[in-house]
Amino acid sequence: QVQLVESGGGLVQAGGSLRLSCVASGRTFNAMGWFRQALGNEREFVATIRWRGDFTYYADSVKGRFTISRDNAKNTVYLQMNSLKPEDTAVYYCAAGLAPYSSPAKYDDWGQGTQVTVSS
Repeated sequence: QVQLVESGGGLVQAGGSLRLSCVASGRTFNAMGWFRQALGNEREFVATIRWRGDFTYYADSVKGRFTISRDNAKNTVYLQMNSLKPEDTAVYYCAAGLAPYSSPAKYDDWGQGTQVTVSS
């Protein structure tokens, strides 16, 4: 099992930026993903990164605004979120898995989530 702890959420005005962090510990993994879930909605894919190598993949809704990155030495994955919109408001979760998939069903371990609220 992988233990994941997210941080960095908060309240920001539209157009602003936030950086989320997720620290991992426990067994090894090959990919990390960020997902989000707005109130009343299903959990949706945001971005994923392979733990070794340069592969990243983004949802169309965040492409060009969000950047996923990692620090292998710190076992940490980041989500830099720029040009935030009210529709980005959600609880954001990081997850660990075997490969950089976009489906949440492909990830075995999840963090507790961090709230991001974007005001208009």
